Amino acid sequence: MRAIHTDEAPAPAGHYSQAIVHDGVAYVSGQLPMDPKGKALGDASVQHQTRVVLGNIDAILRAAGSGLDRALQVTIYVTDIAHWPAVNEAYIEVMGDHRPARAVIPVNELHYGVALEVQAIAAV
Repeated sequence: MRAIHTDEAPAPAGHYSQAIVHDGVAYVSGQLPMDPKGKALGDASVQHQTRVVLGNIDAILRAAGSGLDRALQVTIYVTDIAHWPAVNEAYIEVMGDHRPARAVIPVNELHYGVALEVQAIAAV
């Protein structure tokens, strides 16, 4: 197993790695919409939050030798299912034609008042 860390995405705020690579697969920890210095973007639009969090995941995957274009599965936790159209629109913008398996899970609230958290699994 190999732990992944990049300064291009927020550093973990707890006892976990940004991602772990094992047997050619990268497992990215849940990422919040934060700038690389760790400032939460809860006041930003849901679309902007989505683009930021996917950009952070892409940076982590690139550090692992992968990228969003190699994502196998994406799990999105969203605080209000009414945000789903905006999240999906930004997701399509970032992911383009690539369509990994995906789940969307409504949750009550997330840390820092952000609208979503995203985790991913990708081929390396």
